[in-house]
Parts: sequence; structure tokens; C-alpha cells
Amino acid sequence: MPTQRQDPSLRGKAVVIGSGFGGLAAAIRLRAKGFETTILEMRDKPGGRAYVYEDEGFVFDAGPTIITVPFVLDELAELAGKTLADYVTIVPCDPFYRINFHDGRTFNYVGDDARLEAEIARFSPDDVVGYRAFLAYSRRIFDRAFTDLADHSFHSVWEMAKVAPDLIRLRADQSVFRRVSKFIKDPALRQVFSFEPLLIGGNPLRSSSIYSMIHYLEKTWGVHFAMGGTGALVNGLVRMFQDMGGRVELNRRVEEIEVEQGKAKAVRVVGGERFEADVVVSNADVANTYRKLIRPEHRRKWTDRRIEKMHYAMSLFVIYFGTDRTYPHLPHHSIVLGPRYEELLGDIFDRKVVADDFSLYLHAPTRTDPSLAPPGCETFYVLSPVPHLGGGQDWDAIKDKYADAILASLEKDHLVPGLRKHLVTKRIFTPKNFETDLDSYMGSAFQFDPVLTQSAWFRPHNKSEDVNGLFFVGAGTHPGAGLPGVISSAKVLERFL
Repeated sequence: MPTQRQDPSLRGKAVVIGSGFGGLAAAIRLRAKGFETTILEMRDKPGGRAYVYEDEGFVFDAGPTIITVPFVLDELAELAGKTLADYVTIVPCDPFYRINFHDGRTFNYVGDDARLEAEIARFSPDDVVGYRAFLAYSRRIFDRAFTDLADHSFHSVWEMAKVAPDLIRLRADQSVFRRVSKFIKDPALRQVFSFEPLLIGGNPLRSSSIYSMIHYLEKTWGVHFAMGGTGALVNGLVRMFQDMGGRVELNRRVEEIEVEQGKAKAVRVVGGERFEADVVVSNADVANTYRKLIRPEHRRKWTDRRIEKMHYAMSLFVIYFGTDRTYPHLPHHSIVLGPRYEELLGDIFDRKVVADDFSLYLHAPTRTDPSLAPPGCETFYVLSPVPHLGGGQDWDAIKDKYADAILASLEKDHLVPGLRKHLVTKRIFTPKNFETDLDSYMGSAFQFDPVLTQSAWFRPHNKSEDVNGLFFVGAGTHPGAGLPGVISSAKVLERFL
């Protein structure tokens, strides 16, 4: 059993706004450093975007469903003087994803070299060699961008200048899709090895090739799932934090971060109660933290005007549903690609229109953990990447028709045949819900678009440039979205505290 590493002498008070994975990681690290730490969560359950819905015996993970690089969780547990397995059970998924093409072909995305190369050879034998070169490139990106820089503080332009030559050498100026296309020629395989930026809200045609590292980290450490759902991981981290002496306050919507003489001094919640703090960490939406929680006179850099000029990531249209039968042929994770790839990405990110066709991610967690549905039933969620609210869509008016079109498209023999006849429960979550339920600016599901000019030093910094004692963790700051990224964002705090 690891030994407790917490400093017995308290160093002051810390308040963490939001209990998403970034907030929980930050709270555990602050508590391990000896801060009296309180998490303020605006909703009735912890987790932030990793919320959990329950209905008629079905359990739905609302947000992230993919766990990669699990050692970042083990590292947190070690800091807490705990063992992760005492709080949650994490199991591997095989295949990582099954990719379903519009023409009926499928590709099983796996970690094993021989099996993966056999899948590639079914599509294009000549691309096996190119894939090996891409994997080597992905590893070089990972070694620099994740191993060296994920917990690196880009609080100064000089920090960016130090790494710029390496990023240029690795062609971070090019998109993921363009770099993949350099190594792989088959159009279908180019989609297979470039879609992953969508998992963090990025357009593969524009996202920096830095994000090619996602392939290497998945292939090396695998894709995993928490038994009981991602919510079980949230609850495990909450219990770990509480076992360290931390406090979690639910139904506490923050109204203001109080600033005196340029420093964060307290956090005030709706109703007027104040939580004094020596350190404030926001795991909330970065744009709305600045816009809504900090008065304009305290913001010289992150003004409303500057925030409005940033480019925001796509949103998501999500349907959570349960069926009264099972579908044993399905894997845990499926990617269902539509007839268009580059053109559809243009609709979502550039033209910001809701197209008649779509590409989907289908999550079937009962394939791994049947306890998430009643006996003989199946739990699902399906998401469609869509424009953020800048597209101007009236989601209340179009959501039912759009949802029915998605469900109908899944009624294929190799997917979910007879779906609507076996539907027991259904819940729809639109970009408008991202704004109203999660307080996400522009209804973005991932905050800032992960292009090179909004990465590293160009992203809102972990240490606020406007308010001393204020820090950010989560998808909107460095290193970005995705479970490894948001947990690593909390590690950056150690450079300042």
C-alpha cells in the first residue's frame, strides 16, 4: 500500500470550481500538497460533463466514455497515498473501435500489431509499410508533445519559443489528415487513421498534427472502460478525495470569483455564501469563467471581445437510449461513417450547417458491463458531431426529426436492427443543452478548437494572466480535451504552488 504523502501542515485554503476530471485531479493534487480543499459543483452530482443519467434501470454515461493512458490515474492515486483498484475497476476494450463504412465494409481498430496490419492489408496491402512509418511518426509526436509537454507550463512566450523548433521539425503546422495522407494512400484508411481529433472536438482537416499522437497512446496503452460506467470512475475519484479530507459541495453554482488588488480572494455562490481562498482553480468553461465570474475591470487580457474572437470547437447531438433486447454482435465502441468525409467536416466546422447525412459514434457499454441495463436489455448512446451555436440552428424545433433520422440510420443488420421497435427509453441532448446545462460558451462540447494557433502558449494559460491565484484545468486550457489531457492539466499546477 502506498504511503500517505500529504503534508500534515495545511498551506491555506483552495477552492475548485467544477468536479469534472480536471477539477477532481486538481483537488487531489491540492489536498496532497496540504491545502484545505473544497470542490464547488453546480449540479446535483459530481462529474461535470461526465454526468450520469438513470432511467427505468438503464444507466447512461453522459459524456466521456473512453479511458486512455490509465497511468495518469495511477499517478493520482499514488499522490493520494491510495491504490486506484480500491476505488474503481478499469478493463480493456477489444477492439478499440469498429469502424463501419457507408459501403458496408468494416475495420476493427485494435492494438495488436499483427491483427491491425492484417486489417490494413484487407483494404490496401501496399499501405502496411506506410502505416508503420506513420506509427513511428506518431510516437515521435507523443514523445515530445505528451511525455515532455503535457504538464509543461506555457505561461511565457519564451516557453513556446523553446519548443517551437521541435514542433516545426515534426510538422505541427500541418493537419492530422494531411500528415496521415503522406504515409497512407487508401481513402478509407486515411479516414481510419485521421478521425481521432474528433474525439477531442477537432477537425482532422485542420487540427494540428500534434494530435496524431492519439494513435500512439491508444495503441500503446489501449482503450479502457470503468466497470459501472465512467460515472464509477468519477465516484471513485470523489471518494479518494474525500478519504484525503477533501470536501465536495453539490448544487453550488458559482456567481463570482472575488478579486482584490489583482488577486482571487474568495468564491461566492448563488445565495451569497462566500468561500475564502488562497488558491482558486476553475474546471468550468474557461470563456464563461472569465465572462461571467470575473468582473470586466479585473480583465485586461481576457476581455469579452477577445473571448468572442476565439474559434470554438464543434458541439454534439447526443441520444441516450435503452432497448428491450441485446445486440451481441456489436462491440463496445463503433464509429459509423457516412457517405462523405471531408465535405461533412466542412459542413460542421466551416459552413456550420446541419447536413442531411452524418457520421456517428455509437457507445454500447453493456457489451462490457451488462449491469448498466436491466437483464436482457441494452444501454446505448449515439452522438453526431454538429456545429456549435454559431450555426444559428433552432435545436428545439429540429431535434426530434434529427434524432429520428439518426435512429433510423442505425437500423441496419450489422448495427441495431429493429431499434425503434425495441426502444424503452430515450433522452436527447443538443448544443443548446451544452449551453444551458453545462454553461458552455457557444454550446461547444470541447471549448476551443484545437488548431495550432490555439494550442500550447496560444491557448488560455493554466495560470491566469489577469488574476493572481487563479488557475485553470480542463479542456479549455493546456494541454486540451480528452481524459489524459484534462488530468495532465492539473499537474501543471505543481509548477506554481
